[in-house]
Amino acid sequence: MVELLVRPLADAFMQVGVYVAVLVALFGWLRWRYGDRTTDGLTRHPRLGPLVGALLGVSPGCGGAIILMPLYARGKVSFGTVVAALASTMGDSSWVVIAADPMFALKIHALLFAVGLATGYAIDLFGVDPARTAPDRTTGTLGDRSGIGRPLPVGSSAPAPAPTARSAPLAVLDEAGGRVDRQRRMSVAFWGLTTPAFLVSVPVVFHAVDPSLLSAALGGIDPYLALGCLGTLTALLIFAAGRGRFADDSLETARPHSLRDTFRHSAHEASFITVWVAVAYLGWQILTTTTGFDGSELAFAGVVGVLVGALIGLIPGCAVQIVFTGLYVSGGLPTPTLVANAISQDGDALIPLAALRRRAAALATLITTIPAIVVGVSLLLAV
Repeated sequence: MVELLVRPLADAFMQVGVYVAVLVALFGWLRWRYGDRTTDGLTRHPRLGPLVGALLGVSPGCGGAIILMPLYARGKVSFGTVVAALASTMGDSSWVVIAADPMFALKIHALLFAVGLATGYAIDLFGVDPARTAPDRTTGTLGDRSGIGRPLPVGSSAPAPAPTARSAPLAVLDEAGGRVDRQRRMSVAFWGLTTPAFLVSVPVVFHAVDPSLLSAALGGIDPYLALGCLGTLTALLIFAAGRGRFADDSLETARPHSLRDTFRHSAHEASFITVWVAVAYLGWQILTTTTGFDGSELAFAGVVGVLVGALIGLIPGCAVQIVFTGLYVSGGLPTPTLVANAISQDGDALIPLAALRRRAAALATLITTIPAIVVGVSLLLAV
């Protein structure tokens, strides 16, 4: 029972979750501290757009790519910049690879950067931009991407101003305040577990300490299993409190406004990833133990596998991609299939882009599928 259920849950937190939490917090701090400088420089030097887009996209997580979407909607960056970011991002499944194999993660991210850079500049070279070429529905002329200064249709009125905190019902404000307080308490609990878990995980995972010695020193209690299960349970509570939503799936949370927000969002993000990794680990362990199935029967090898990986990458969001990457870490996927999926997927960055510019989002996700298949098949031929 321990190896079937407890071990996969503990591994999800101790082998992935704690490292994801540390890295997400680090990158969140960098984004909070230096994010504005990057985007300001990007608007001043538009020709560097695809380069900066690829750099932001290849950074672990979805926040780097997300912050480009409103800039594109306002006409500040090119469509090639957006495509470069989407092609180079591995979303939050990148944390899974980084935690499992840092050297392989470095190689695949270098490949993603090169693919995103080349694809982005190719898009700009050919002048592809669905938002720029789409006719304005109200005037029949070519419109800009921002909608600023665009006349209102006849018979329509100006949109009502958004409600302010002063005009909002007190009950709504109280409920929101209580929810934030709960999130902060759960964040404190998460980091309170992550700190000792990290100290235990590093020597155990890298085989510097025999786990049985730690258990003997603590009177028979295995700190790896105990902290791992508690960490996964805490992550599940945070996941449930957030209703299964990811921390970086909106424009607001992609750029935290304070250091406290940074750590709270980092706890939420790491919890989201930990839960889905636990689902992948637990499901794979139960499947292999009860049926003897080892993944070799799946159509994930060869050209078919590359196509499957690229098509799965079309699914918006990070949850499915995290599970898919978890299968690779568990030994259920070949590398070309993972690479095709990594290039094709757009993470949570596609969600705000679809909300702002649906046509551009649809075209961008289709465009990134092309290099995904080409690179995946090329890796097959090279092996």
